[in-house]
Amino acid sequence: MKSTNRKWLLIAVLFVVGIGAYILWDRAANPGLPDGIATGNGRIEATEIDISALAAGRIETISADEGDYVSRGDVLVQMDIRQLTAQKRRAEASMRRAEISIETSQSLLKQAEAQRNAAGAAVEQAQAIADAAAARLARTEQLASTNVLSEQVLDDDRANDRQAKAGLASSEASLAAAEAGIGSARAQVVDAEASVDAARAEIDYIAAQIEDSTLVSPRDGRVQYLIARDGEVVSAGGRILNLVDLGDVYMTFFLPTDQAGRVQVGDAARLVMDAAPQYVLPAEISYVADVAQFTPKTVETPEERAKLMFRIRARIDPDLLRKYIDYVKTGLPGDAYVRIAPDVDWPSFLSDVVE
Repeated sequence: MKSTNRKWLLIAVLFVVGIGAYILWDRAANPGLPDGIATGNGRIEATEIDISALAAGRIETISADEGDYVSRGDVLVQMDIRQLTAQKRRAEASMRRAEISIETSQSLLKQAEAQRNAAGAAVEQAQAIADAAAARLARTEQLASTNVLSEQVLDDDRANDRQAKAGLASSEASLAAAEAGIGSARAQVVDAEASVDAARAEIDYIAAQIEDSTLVSPRDGRVQYLIARDGEVVSAGGRILNLVDLGDVYMTFFLPTDQAGRVQVGDAARLVMDAAPQYVLPAEISYVADVAQFTPKTVETPEERAKLMFRIRARIDPDLLRKYIDYVKTGLPGDAYVRIAPDVDWPSFLSDVVE
């Protein structure tokens, strides 16, 4: 019985000694924070961009694979454009027909204008004949009243006058028809020009669709995962791959009300990753929530869960990211430190930052 008690006593002593050694080691590694330094834990995050098809279609090739680094403007996906190419050729043929229609309509317009000019000359000629017939009839009627001329001559002049008036009316009708022909020819020209404009707009629209069928990277980043594969048919707006913007990497953490109220956008911050605690990453506060919220379950804090916290985002310098792009991985947990008192110096374990 005494041997058993000694055994348990030895285990308890060793446990206490181990706890004490861990506390001493932790204090040596992290000597503590001044009152003007606040800290919270979070994970590395980055802006995600979905590369999607603008229109429904079949994927011809995906040029990037998961994990690949891509630069702004790099071709990521090429959609099948065979149908669009055929539609463009058809629209170009329609435009050529419309252009020929313009030339034909313009020729018809010139012909109608010539006919109108001829009809106008005919009207003038008929008017002269009618005037001469009317004057002759007036003289004949005057002479017939004095019995100088016979009734036959009077009847002939009256017939000539009616014939001249009928010829004038016919010429005026031809002129009116020629004027209507000009209006019709002009309408045909306008219609042909509108057809050319419509065909050109259709060509531009199809050309834009063909251009949009080549999906390029909008920013520098890394392909996180593929959603579709070569040969698959996707709908309009269908996601094809997911891209992580490595130029916008940050850590989101939470601070209680009394600390968050002293944090401003632009304040300096420090990030320490669990995977590499020997490196201190410089950062800058890029966002401070203006509304408090309950502490999320993923945030490990000794305060009560019901305590209100403010969400804060610390953004890593993009120039620094470009130098260490191969080491950037989203989802890594770590701690964020922010100076909430301007006259407080960074503790020694946070003063030596990565450059």
